Amino acid sequence: MVDADGCPVKQEIYRVARRYALKATLVANSGMQIPDEDWLKLVIVSGQFDAADDWIVEHVAANDIVISGDIPLASRCLAKGARALDFKGRIFTEDSIGDALATRDILSHLRASGVMTGGPAPFAKQDRSRFLQRLDGIIQAIRNGK
Repeated sequence: MVDADGCPVKQEIYRVARRYALKATLVANSGMQIPDEDWLKLVIVSGQFDAADDWIVEHVAANDIVISGDIPLASRCLAKGARALDFKGRIFTEDSIGDALATRDILSHLRASGVMTGGPAPFAKQDRSRFLQRLDGIIQAIRNGK
């Protein structure tokens, strides 16, 4: 499942899903153009805050792969036994999610107080490559029962 609003790696997801014959579901707050493929589905949810996240959590199952830049969403999906990967290739695990949430909260506080004014680094070519490598690794791990 893909948290599709603002996802910069949709084309990569399509290629990987096609290569492995996997189904992919994109969840978004508004319509978008996607390839017309049987294995690909777009779910449009209401514009309410966190509607896409809530839909993903409600429909995710163990060993599903959730692709999102939203750390709280990743945490909720991990709790249901899913795998979670962000757009830049960071794999979230039960061991790492606590630190990721804490870091997110600290940085949010620093930005709100004006101590820090920048956001995350721009998406780069290396991020795309890392994402593809990590997504492939997760798929292989699931297929090997790990």
